[in-house]
Amino acid sequence: MSSVFRDLLRKVGSGSHTSKDLTRTEAAIATRMMLLQEATPAQIGAFMIAHRIKRPTGEELAGMLDAYDELGPKVAAIDASRPVVVMSHPYDGRDRTLPLTVVTALVLAAAGCPVLQHGGGRMPTKAGVPLVELWQRLGVDWSQQSLSQVHDILQRIGVGFVYLPTHFPLAHSLVQYREEIGKRPPFATLELFWNPYAGDAQVIVGFVHPPTESMARSAFGLRGMTQFTTVKGLEGSCDLPRERTAIIGLSGHVSLPEDVLPVPDAEESPGAAPDFTRLHLHPYDFGFGGRNVPLLDEADAIAQMQSVLRGDPSELRQSVLWNCGFYLWRTGCSRGIQDGVAIAAALLDQGKALRVLQDLQGAIATMPLAAVST
Repeated sequence: MSSVFRDLLRKVGSGSHTSKDLTRTEAAIATRMMLLQEATPAQIGAFMIAHRIKRPTGEELAGMLDAYDELGPKVAAIDASRPVVVMSHPYDGRDRTLPLTVVTALVLAAAGCPVLQHGGGRMPTKAGVPLVELWQRLGVDWSQQSLSQVHDILQRIGVGFVYLPTHFPLAHSLVQYREEIGKRPPFATLELFWNPYAGDAQVIVGFVHPPTESMARSAFGLRGMTQFTTVKGLEGSCDLPRERTAIIGLSGHVSLPEDVLPVPDAEESPGAAPDFTRLHLHPYDFGFGGRNVPLLDEADAIAQMQSVLRGDPSELRQSVLWNCGFYLWRTGCSRGIQDGVAIAAALLDQGKALRVLQDLQGAIATMPLAAVST
């Protein structure tokens, strides 16, 4: 048993009236001790549930990210003219709406904007469909690639994936606690903020609850991170919805197109990143209002994705165009959202996004299997 960790646990787990927030340094120490299993299983489980009840702060999450940077993997920087887009989704997957990000990544890569995703396999408590399984069904198995191979593919083709069991086994070893405590621990929030790329990046943070965005702004501000986007997306993902307004936050100085107006944002989180623009994008204003495509099963999802990549009309194509229109504008690949939609449509109709998938399939097929950590 670690007496150091016990003191940190006592600080966050003393009840609603006497518990205290950790400093950034203390949060980094606690996370490091959990990742290295220097704390006992009882201490780790108790910390996770106590920290969830207390709720993490932006400063604590900044410290947790410090520990991830110290012990976790980083894909080496590639030679790219644009920042790599790091799309962060809840690791426990999807069970209601069809994920759009796989096709979005292919379109962005076809437009010259590299994309890095990260995640694991089926994960409690939701145990929904993870992105890695959809990639596998499309013939791209990221679970067997080494970090250097991911770097090589990202450099050559423009898409990469950091897979927790293979590339960050220390973090993967903590997944079992989610099942045992029956709740998402603060690590589930941390994963939305994590950037496993060593170069210039634009981090996209999907979220469900407004406090998550506030914590991201605070944590990023404390860490000096200035390139990020927050999206209240489908099931907490980066996917823009079509049945409601898309609530989006943009860091930095943003030049908005004529068809987009900012929303006043008065939030002043401690340490929050400056220069933050709030957008409320109404899909009906852009001709994309409608129904979010439901997730029936993986086979149906793959069939629909393949149809979109062939250029076939469908509701899923509409959802993909809506998302790609926004992300192509956000990454500087288009002058505005409508222009981005037109570019995305052309990339799909001309088969260029499909060609990126075929290049990925070919690259994966010719690479030797990496040793998988458990």
